[in-house]
Amino acid sequence: MPAIAQSQHRSPHHEAYQGLWIPLVTPFNKQEAVDHGALQRLVARLRGAGVRGFVACGSTGEAALLEPQEQDAVLDTVYAAAGALPVMVGVSGPRPGPVAARMQELAKRFPVHAFLLPPPSYIRPSQQGLLNFFLQIADQAPAPLALYDVPSRTGVKIELQTLLQLAEHPRIQALKDCGGQLQATQTLINDGRLAVLAGDDHAIFPTLALGGAGAIAASAHLLTPAFVQLVAALAEERTETARRLWLVLTRLIGLCFAETNPAPVKALLARLDGLHNELRAPLHPASPELEQRLWEAYRQAEAQLAV
Repeated sequence: MPAIAQSQHRSPHHEAYQGLWIPLVTPFNKQEAVDHGALQRLVARLRGAGVRGFVACGSTGEAALLEPQEQDAVLDTVYAAAGALPVMVGVSGPRPGPVAARMQELAKRFPVHAFLLPPPSYIRPSQQGLLNFFLQIADQAPAPLALYDVPSRTGVKIELQTLLQLAEHPRIQALKDCGGQLQATQTLINDGRLAVLAGDDHAIFPTLALGGAGAIAASAHLLTPAFVQLVAALAEERTETARRLWLVLTRLIGLCFAETNPAPVKALLARLDGLHNELRAPLHPASPELEQRLWEAYRQAEAQLAV
């Protein structure tokens, strides 16, 4: 089978987004206040495992349930613990002006690598509305934008032609791809202007095998070194190594999304890293049945990786 032709004009931004990024959970204590000590220890542990960088205040971090001052405090802790590793910051909202203003405020306090920006939730704008929304924000953004196509959360998909138009803007550099359309993913990778990151954990293998830049993977809070090795093997076209790792991790990845993220991941982190198994309402901890299945899958994968 002939190799898939890729763009000879891949953006230089591609390297800025390569590798494994962790969309951080936000630990809470029993009173549902942010547990900054647990967050600091988590970031330090992940940093030592060889990840490329972090995403803070994203959907995995329950950012929609944090007040702005709580988000700022989370970012203070993450940046202090991340050291030299880059941090992307999630920002969202229904209107371009306030979203851009929030970005400008954050960029004055933090060295933002990129802002992770989804479509406005609930509103379901047309594709022209999405185009206007993203371009208005990009024109005012103080740091690069990584768009977040996640129709399961926002109710609207950023269609391929819209993404190709948005790729023309110099501030729009990357895409967290949760669109679920592998052919569109391949087209964007081949186009070369956006750094495409797998946003659905189950799509890490095909996205990177097609030439994607990296992955933003919530399940990689767990067995992190194996995920780092997987992403590196795919980038280096060491297919057999990548396939072996993928087969070991697949069951755990699936269970991490059997109930609403980040409940399953937090359940295991409570066992492994000493975080409280707390989510902010209306989110709810994983069911005891799923927690047991997760623990069994984790121990099985851990044993296979040790062989």
